[in-house]
Amino acid sequence: MITAAGAHPVQREALRRLAAPVAVLTVSHGGRPHGTTVSNVSRVSRVPLLMGACLRSGSSFAGLAAAEGRFSINVLDSEQEHLARWFADSTRPEGVEQFAGLPWLTDEFTRAPRIEGALAHYSCRVSGRFAIGDHEVLLGQVVRADHGPGEPLLSYAGGLFAAGLRPARADGPQDVAVPKTLSPEG
Repeated sequence: MITAAGAHPVQREALRRLAAPVAVLTVSHGGRPHGTTVSNVSRVSRVPLLMGACLRSGSSFAGLAAAEGRFSINVLDSEQEHLARWFADSTRPEGVEQFAGLPWLTDEFTRAPRIEGALAHYSCRVSGRFAIGDHEVLLGQVVRADHGPGEPLLSYAGGLFAAGLRPARADGPQDVAVPKTLSPEG
């Protein structure tokens, strides 16, 4: 198996070109809240609505979420870079102290912190936890979701970026050949 660290330099750089939304996952286990930053969260299925988050191997968050059976996903707004850095810092305080001074509410389903001003919130029931390569994948079935205005904070090429979103041009070259899709039969 080749990990990103053991991959060829071109492969590593290609992996860094995958833009992804940055989120803070939160859980409350035994009445103690905990949060962690992830830069790889995505929809896995529409029916049922499943979200997946990739965490480093050995992440305490995955264990706490699995034990509690539920967790929240707070997709960060482009103005919340400080939160991404804070919840990625392993020296931050534990428990409720890591949320001191931050605007948050308790999620009705997960009982985990729901960060105010986040671009989107997902309340999830744990559907699975899998060790894959050098990561753990946490799957959550969305029980409740909502969103607010703003633009996403993205992880790209090893950094955090405020995405200035604009629609892609639909009036590109008209003489470009569209590749044919191959069927499974070839």
